[in-house]
Amino acid sequence: MSISVNDLTLKTDLSDHAVGTGPVRAQRPRYVDFLPPCNNACPAGEDVQSWLAFAQEGEYRKAWDKLTEENPMPAIHGRVCYHPCETSCNRGSVDSSVSIHAVERFLGDLAVTNDWHFPVPPKQSGRRVLVIGAGPSGLSAAYHLARLGHDVEIIEAGPVAGGMMHFGIPAYRLPRNILRAEIGRIEQMGVRITLNHKVTDILAEKSAGNFDAVFIAIGAHIGKKTHIPARDASKILDAVTFLRDVELGNAPNLGRRVAIYGGGNTAMDAARTAKRLGAEEALIIYRRDREHMPAHDFEADEALTEGIKIHWLRTIKDLDETTMTVERMAVIDGRPVPTGEFETLEADSVILALGQSTETDFLKGIERIQFDADGTVIVDQRMMTGFPGIFAGGDMVPSERTVTVATGHGKKAARNIDAWLSGRTYEKAESNPLVTIEQLHVWYRTQAEARQEGHVEPAVAVTGFDEIVEGLPEEEARFEAQRCYSCGNCFECDGCFGACPEGAIIKLGKGNRYKFNFNLCTGCGVCYEQCPCHAIDMVAESAVVVRT
Repeated sequence: MSISVNDLTLKTDLSDHAVGTGPVRAQRPRYVDFLPPCNNACPAGEDVQSWLAFAQEGEYRKAWDKLTEENPMPAIHGRVCYHPCETSCNRGSVDSSVSIHAVERFLGDLAVTNDWHFPVPPKQSGRRVLVIGAGPSGLSAAYHLARLGHDVEIIEAGPVAGGMMHFGIPAYRLPRNILRAEIGRIEQMGVRITLNHKVTDILAEKSAGNFDAVFIAIGAHIGKKTHIPARDASKILDAVTFLRDVELGNAPNLGRRVAIYGGGNTAMDAARTAKRLGAEEALIIYRRDREHMPAHDFEADEALTEGIKIHWLRTIKDLDETTMTVERMAVIDGRPVPTGEFETLEADSVILALGQSTETDFLKGIERIQFDADGTVIVDQRMMTGFPGIFAGGDMVPSERTVTVATGHGKKAARNIDAWLSGRTYEKAESNPLVTIEQLHVWYRTQAEARQEGHVEPAVAVTGFDEIVEGLPEEEARFEAQRCYSCGNCFECDGCFGACPEGAIIKLGKGNRYKFNFNLCTGCGVCYEQCPCHAIDMVAESAVVVRT
């Protein structure tokens, strides 16, 4: 009698099937690749696991080269990205997530120190692309378009490149020398940046410059307002304008006590900036509780350590010369509800940090470009507007508004623009299945908490705009890289090679992994059990003959 097994099924639990011995093998191992959760979570599409692998070997230039294939600004992102990769890191279920952003910053800073450059690509396509806006999305698009062989020019309305990275993120979080260095590296590739030029007619600009396509990434630079009764309207500022004026050296006179109205990250930045400008007291007024606050926890924690006061469940009703009236709120079903209870707080001025809008009116005369209710531009899956050849991304399209999301938009737009210019449709390669912590065999790993970056003491931090977070030294950055589990992908640990009782594993040399000798393999599954990162699966034999 014989039994034929034709169903080649992915196995993740050896208890689900029988194990063959000797010449009879009911299953066989195969090497597989999965998608690590860090890669999956990165809005810029970085191959995090690959560049961490180079870093843990001390191959820092190779790590930086691999990282910048997807993201040209690692020193910036290592400081300002909110690192969703770490939130998704499987190691967080064991001890603590790998401090990916700290390793990224280390590599970015090393590149700045050593003056590493991108290769200058030949402009071989013969096509010209106009990028409007020199923020993270525009810079990313320009970089990737240049690498694809296109002639790229960026037009920026402001006096310096960087967009909201320059005018919205204070220098204590993002030093300007780092910003200039990473932008300068993109310029050295041949990307031209024209400053102090506000585009008001896209089609005329496109025609005058003989551009074949346009990517618009003007950001969201208009602070939202709300009506607060006040005797002196000059006492009410918006956070976007405030931060911009500070950056340009035109800091307003805020008085001794400043109130910031809002609960997002911009509110935290505005409050901490006011403190650095000499305000004796900076207090944040927010109408919800901390649980419903849009700012990231670490942003609020840092603000509190610097002496910022936060009044939860409050809304401003009116502002007098040196005082303001606030109403207490209650959160019911997740929504703030007025209580009718009022109190008076001292404040000489109020900064509104209620979000930002984008200035898209100049696009409304272009046929087929459509807008969402909030004024953002609607784009398709290619990042293209309704007008052929005009693409848009970053804060001006419906999306989460972060530097890393905008950077990812720029890369995606560049690849779609490249395809559109050649009459193709860009098709992103299908991802491997996502690997979870339950699939890993982490029994052999010792627990080791993440290395923490140092912080300047709060009392010192508030005295100026010098950077407050210190990067990791090389030894600790490399240690962090080595904490990576290499989830779902072989990192040549030799676990399978050493465990196989039949000697059926063949080493192919560093970087080439292994293969199986199925003349020796019995299908016992020991290699599968020993693989720490789930780079081996067991599958049923496609045809097994069992004699009785």
